[in-house]
This record gives sequence, structure tokens and C-alpha cells, in this order.
Amino acid sequence: MRFPILIIPFLPASGMALFPFILLNHRQLKTDIRVINHEKIHLRQQLELLVIPFYVLYLIDYFINLLKYKNHHRAYMNIVFEKEAYLMDHELNYLTNRKFWTWLQYFNSNINNI
Repeated sequence: MRFPILIIPFLPASGMALFPFILLNHRQLKTDIRVINHEKIHLRQQLELLVIPFYVLYLIDYFINLLKYKNHHRAYMNIVFEKEAYLMDHELNYLTNRKFWTWLQYFNSNINNI
């Protein structure tokens, strides 16, 4: 499935998935297959949760992690959706074999440094 890619120079992150778009802050990232794959993983997660619940769960998980770790970066890296995307973004065929709601398996794992 192809998703439209938009270049948003003021985007605070290098990439972001905002269904149905992949947002990038630099045109050169359009050829970065790992960044694109990472964002496609998020788009699949969003589809599984019918989009809006994804954003609600994402924010809840972030704020719980922020209370737990008291550090933005660790809180962000331990969001279950980010754990799956960062751990699997190098596997370019991951989405062809990925099982439904795989992100659930990342609830009890901690990621310190990716």
C-alpha cells in the first residue's frame, strides 16, 4: 500500500505518520528506506486501531512513561508503538509477515538505547 509523502520543513521530528500521510522534514528522507518503513509501521498500527484510538493510546502511553522515567526521550522510546517501529524498521519485509496487533507484545519490554 502506498501512502502520500509530504515534506514539512518545520516538522519537529525527521518523520511522522499522520494517517494517511507520511510527513518528513527533509526531502532527502524520501529515499531513506528505514525512515519510510518506520512510518509505514505506524500507519499499519493506526489502521489496526481505526486511527483515533491509536493517537489516544499513544499519548496515554507517553504520559505514563514520562511519569515512570521522568525523561522525555526514554518516555518516547518506550511507547509500545515506537518500540515495535524502531525494533523492526530495518526489516523491509516486516509488514508483509506482521501479525495483527503485534505492538501488544511490547508492553512489558523496556528499551533504553536505540
